Amino acid sequence: MKRVEYPAPLKQLVAQLKRMPGIGPRSAERIALWMVSARNARPGEIAAAIASMSETVRPCPQCGFFTTEPLCEICADEARESELLCVVEEATDILPLERTGAFRGRYHALGGRISPLDHVGPDDLRIDALVERVRKEHPTEVILALGSDVEGEATANYLAGLLREFPVKLTRIAQGLPAGGGLEHADELTLSRALSGRVKV
Repeated sequence: MKRVEYPAPLKQLVAQLKRMPGIGPRSAERIALWMVSARNARPGEIAAAIASMSETVRPCPQCGFFTTEPLCEICADEARESELLCVVEEATDILPLERTGAFRGRYHALGGRISPLDHVGPDDLRIDALVERVRKEHPTEVILALGSDVEGEATANYLAGLLREFPVKLTRIAQGLPAGGGLEHADELTLSRALSGRVKV
C-alpha cells in the first residue's frame, strides 16, 4: 500500500522552514500547515515581506548593523559620539545596547568570535575593518562588549593585542554579564550597568 504524503509544494516549504535556527521538523510542519489552512494566515503577504527584506536589507558597510540605506541609522547620525567605539560580536548585539540608552557612540560588529573548534579564525571576522576604523577615525576609547565565555575572552584578548599599538583606551564591559553568557540574553538594566562599569583592558 502506497504511503500517503503531503503534496510536493507543502513538503518543500517544510524542508525550507527546517533550515531556520530553532525550528525542528515538527515546528516546521506546524508552521507550514498553519500557512496552508489558517483563514487569516495570508502566506502571500509573508512571502512578499521575506522577498522585500531579502532584496532591500543588507549589512551596513561601516558597522555591520542592518540597513536599507548606504549607511545604517546609527552610522549616519552625526550627533553620535565618534570618539567612542563599541565592538560587539554580532549585529544583533547592537540593538540591546542601544535600548539601554547608556551608550551614544558608534559600533562595530565583528560577525562572530574566534572559535577554533568551529573553524572560525581572525580572518573570518571583520577584524581588519575594525583596525582600519581605529586607524582612520581615531577614537579615544574602544569598548569590547563581547561575551564572557571562552570564545569571547579569546576574541577580546586577540583584539587587545592588535589595538595596543594605537593611542586608544581599551576597556571591557564589566559587571552584570553572567559567566558563559552572551549579550542577547541580558536585560537592558544589566547591559546598562555593564557599560557604565567597563574596565580598562
